[in-house]
Amino acid sequence: MKQAFIFTLMVFIFTTSFAQKFSWNKNQVIAHRGAWKKNNFPQNSIASLNEAVRLGCYGSEFDVWMTADGILVVNHDPEFQGLTIEKVKYEELLTKTMSNGEKIPTLEAYLKEGKKQRSTKLILEIKPSLISKERGIEVTNKSIEMVKKVGVIDWTEYISFDYDYCKRVLEVLPKAKVAYLKGDISAEQMKADHLTGVDYHYSIYQKDGWIENAKKIGLTVNAWTVNTVPEIQWLLKQQVDYITTNEPELTFEEVKKFSEKKEN
Repeated sequence: MKQAFIFTLMVFIFTTSFAQKFSWNKNQVIAHRGAWKKNNFPQNSIASLNEAVRLGCYGSEFDVWMTADGILVVNHDPEFQGLTIEKVKYEELLTKTMSNGEKIPTLEAYLKEGKKQRSTKLILEIKPSLISKERGIEVTNKSIEMVKKVGVIDWTEYISFDYDYCKRVLEVLPKAKVAYLKGDISAEQMKADHLTGVDYHYSIYQKDGWIENAKKIGLTVNAWTVNTVPEIQWLLKQQVDYITTNEPELTFEEVKKFSEKKEN
């Protein structure tokens, strides 16, 4: 009996101390492609990720593609400085340099950098392949494998414009946080397919009852890409869970104003 008690106590102490290692930021701000705009960092760079962390954003969003030789890299557009990522080898991408001197980050390097902190979530967007659905599923599988390899399952949430990619993530990681981006699936269908959130352009939510209904059935609501004060203020009034923005500094200012107004 005594041994069982001691064992239970040790498990409790271990799990409690482990949980305390993480202190995720509790706000609505997700930096779109990292926090890049104000300081003119390259989008989707390690520098923009670190700036999002420094600002205290809930999350830093980034985009994943796969090169012709199977290397996962972080970049928003299908092209990187004139090179189509899916059609060139990784070594060809290394001939180009970002404005701050960085090379295009591999997903592995990006995740390893993100792992150095335990406050800002890594919002991994799987870009739809321009080559084939099958290749996109391969990118999805390899992205999950890399998240596991680096050991950042607790850091990482997933989004995509391809609904099949979202469902594939949940097949492999049933407890993952996954949200869909395109705007053409109902909240009810997403809930039935076990997605945890909806992440649509803010204009979709201007339909009567959309946000209220999504939240009622247990989905988180994120809006993209929100960069002006009127849009930010409207979404805060609608009590959305997250706002993805190119203007995280501005969004933080509006969140603060909104909170102060509610308190008065």
